[in-house]
Amino acid sequence: MKPRFRYRLLFMSGAAMAAAVAVAAPLDEASARRFLQQASFGATADSVAQVQQLGKPGWLQQQFGLSPSLYAGFTYGDPNPKVGCPTGSPATCGRDNYSMFPLQQQFFANALNGPDQLRQRVAFALSQILVVSGQQIRQPYAMANFQNIFLRHAFGNFRDILRDVTLSPAMGSYLNMVNNDKANPARGTEPNENYAREVMQLFSVGLWQLNPDGTQKLGSDGKPVVSYDQEVVEGFAHVFTGWTYAPRPGATSRWGNPKNFDGSMVPFAAHHDTGSKLLLNGQVLPAGGSPTSDLEAAIDSLFNHPNVGPFIGRQLIQMLVTANPSPAYVARVSAAFNGAGGAPRGDMKATLSAVLLDPEASAPAQPDRFGKLRDPVLALSGLLRNLGARSDGVWPLQQAAALGEPVFNPPTVFSFFPPDYTLPEDPQDQGPAFGLFSAANVVAYSNAVTTLLNDKPIPADATVPGSTGTALDLVTWQALAGDPAKLVSEVSRVLFPAGMSASLRQELLAAVAAVPAANPGLRARTALFLAAMAPEYLVEH
Repeated sequence: MKPRFRYRLLFMSGAAMAAAVAVAAPLDEASARRFLQQASFGATADSVAQVQQLGKPGWLQQQFGLSPSLYAGFTYGDPNPKVGCPTGSPATCGRDNYSMFPLQQQFFANALNGPDQLRQRVAFALSQILVVSGQQIRQPYAMANFQNIFLRHAFGNFRDILRDVTLSPAMGSYLNMVNNDKANPARGTEPNENYAREVMQLFSVGLWQLNPDGTQKLGSDGKPVVSYDQEVVEGFAHVFTGWTYAPRPGATSRWGNPKNFDGSMVPFAAHHDTGSKLLLNGQVLPAGGSPTSDLEAAIDSLFNHPNVGPFIGRQLIQMLVTANPSPAYVARVSAAFNGAGGAPRGDMKATLSAVLLDPEASAPAQPDRFGKLRDPVLALSGLLRNLGARSDGVWPLQQAAALGEPVFNPPTVFSFFPPDYTLPEDPQDQGPAFGLFSAANVVAYSNAVTTLLNDKPIPADATVPGSTGTALDLVTWQALAGDPAKLVSEVSRVLFPAGMSASLRQELLAAVAAVPAANPGLRARTALFLAAMAPEYLVEH
């Protein structure tokens, strides 16, 4: 089969969209599965039934009301591994206290088994936009506290996300805001600009001024207009001075507190720049402010910039629905972020509803630019959930790492792939997850699928407390193997909510029929393997 990684994009008139929203037809199974492909880590029989019973808006409301499955069980540990894991410690001490392993296991356990699917999926998307990497922040308790920001605020307000991320000691350590001191002319030092740059470029505003539909504003010379300049970077860098780690319980707080990733960073006025500062859109912050008042003003400057709705909204669409949303789709999501529906500006429930309930998200598949490549995490979790596998999260985390996406360990602040990654064959098309796509990863994914479909379950890891392993029951699939057409139809129903193409169906039928009927297990594995490896499965439509 020749891979064809193409996208589909449906352009609808305003009247057509209004009509689509006004008519609430009963939700068929394929539509429910397609919706769950976007709003969860994969459809299960139970979740499909829920969406069909409640409808998409009803399911969203039900998800909004569920308590978050937070990362738990992590406690402070000495930042020095030689102290935290002295001679004689268990062999797993380093893995469990100075790597992302235990947190990655909880991530996959929640993604595969947690009831709060939408919250988990949105938190994962946010973690790929506002990035801290375990390659530098190596203690899992530190990353757990940081990732819980996204879980707690996934359905809250984006301003709260931005503020809590800014004051997170994990972010402070990663992008050098912690212990960022005011200028010292005698020493010739200036405040560190790292966080000031990234919070604007990647976490809120972006490099270029945007129209509400996400397209770039152009100046009189026809060139894109920048969102900020070096003077603004310096202004924010001076704002973000005077913060250090929170003291450990019982310790006296001082400037330059020892490394501690519990709680938010704490202010020290003596180390804060009290001069005036230039913020976005020409706003000048007057002199005399405190670390807290200046920081709140800076968060407001970022949060209220008109770019945030289209900049963050477009990335959420890319993470959840399609890599190449139409400008009209982005504009509708941006309007929801801005409060057009009556919710406060930055309301995540309103924004996510706009992303997931937009007619373009559920429009019938078209041949052009709609869809997105599944990144390794979503390819694995989707397959496990679609097929009803049981897992404790250990095997999936290992496979994700082998596929180049070790959760919470991105190589840079740009995460595992940038949102504007373009396809070499057509620079007009963006395909963020293709930034990870390679021949080696295809082979690794093939090996993972083969292992999952093996007759034997993947055993529990004896070094992980409570490990149960990963297992897939193929009995149901084997029962259909006597009739290749029925088997392939069931594969299509479960794995291809947008419909399996006629050519793929014929290839699967031929491959299944070539296996002797006396070997139903091999027939089932053949059909599932070829389907899971097909470009039509790897590219969501």
